[in-house]
Amino acid sequence: MNDDLGLFADNNADSDAESDDAGRGRDTADANRGARGLFTRWRRNRPVLLAVGLVVLLVVGGGAWYGAQQLLGIGDYADYPGNGDSEVVVQVKDGDSVGQIASRLKEKDVVASARAFVVASDADKRVLAIQPGYYIMKTKMSGASAVTRIVKPEVKVGTLEIKGGYQLHDITQPDGTVKEGVLSLLAKATCAELNGKSTCIPVEQIRQAAETADLDALGVPDWAKTDVANAEPKNRLEGLIVRGVYSVEPGASAENVIKSVITASVAKLQAAGLPKGADATGFRPYEVLIVASLAEKEGIEKDFGKVARVVYNRLAKPMSLGLDSTINYELERPTLLTNDQDRERSGPYNTYDLQGLPPTPIGSPSDQAVKAAIQPEDGTWLFFVKCDKDGTSCFADTYDQHNENRHLAEQRGAY
Repeated sequence: MNDDLGLFADNNADSDAESDDAGRGRDTADANRGARGLFTRWRRNRPVLLAVGLVVLLVVGGGAWYGAQQLLGIGDYADYPGNGDSEVVVQVKDGDSVGQIASRLKEKDVVASARAFVVASDADKRVLAIQPGYYIMKTKMSGASAVTRIVKPEVKVGTLEIKGGYQLHDITQPDGTVKEGVLSLLAKATCAELNGKSTCIPVEQIRQAAETADLDALGVPDWAKTDVANAEPKNRLEGLIVRGVYSVEPGASAENVIKSVITASVAKLQAAGLPKGADATGFRPYEVLIVASLAEKEGIEKDFGKVARVVYNRLAKPMSLGLDSTINYELERPTLLTNDQDRERSGPYNTYDLQGLPPTPIGSPSDQAVKAAIQPEDGTWLFFVKCDKDGTSCFADTYDQHNENRHLAEQRGAY
């Protein structure tokens, strides 16, 4: 029977209440005794706690004061007395401040303290113009000696400059001279004298790594791996090192040298719009890179967008690209034109004979060429020819118009 109204008394209620009150009393007493125990222990350990706290305060406060001294330029600082001992390579990264350069010098034991370099740099503002790259410094230099040395041009090593259109391999010019390719230039960039020893990597070793090393070890981006793996080993890295200035670490292995340059190049490509920008073209990023290399070889900068458009228009027909530059690439020849015999040669780079793009880029594109391949100019052109001495091309929709442009080019002495 329910007693929701409380009509029936519970004889045990009072005793339960008394029991609860007693329990609460015991709990309160226990809590008071616990608090008194904690207080007693704290009072007993107070000298130790105060001592520890004082030490922590002194350490933190001392560190803060030392840091403040360094930041505010007050107080003493460590400085070596001489011009240095053994040579060591120090890297200056893009965007480094004088303070960051000083810290890296301290890490390499070039200077005794970062402050020594920072203070000495106040007397030579050339430090503010130091470029990213690798520098041969010496250990245990005074701050002043380190400043004097790092601003000398000959101390900077490992600089590699790649221009638009450069190819991986050397090319023999019509006059017999050799135009060095990317791999030869890369090998030269590894050269420095470090404590009396040369850091040069032979070009044959660079070439072997380029042709046989694991693609991950070389820094090849994911979006290019399939095409690179399927390409002829000799040409598989073509186009992945784009136009720009790179820094090569002296003493690094051939694989690491190539990886550092390709990694930096991929960053340049990303800034230019690859791989994401390829989505709007309907082509894969690697194919867009190939188109960029064709534009770089076939036209001057102002015509890159039109040349890229001609390539895309021909691919859409479909019709062969008919580009002399691809044939000359395989022949490792720098000439502009080809003859009937050249065009009759079979091969994957003969775009007169085969439809579609060549299997790899045919040189190092510039960021302008990459941007043009991502976003070419609008037009219906299918033909172009160099029609002026400054390299300007004339574009045409029909073959008859193209022939007119060819006659114009002959009259102007364009080629």
